[in-house]
Amino acid sequence: MEVATNLPSVVAVRDTKNRANGTLLFTSEEWKAFITDLRHGEFDL
Repeated sequence: MEVATNLPSVVAVRDTKNRANGTLLFTSEEWKAFITDLRHGEFDL
């Protein structure tokens, strides 16, 4: 996985092993919320 945070107001995420699948774009706020939830165990199985 590759995460680009150098774009203004956008975070781009893509699979480096399968770039043909495209890139997901998130707002900075969406990405921050995702990382916060991840750190708090919201996605633990």
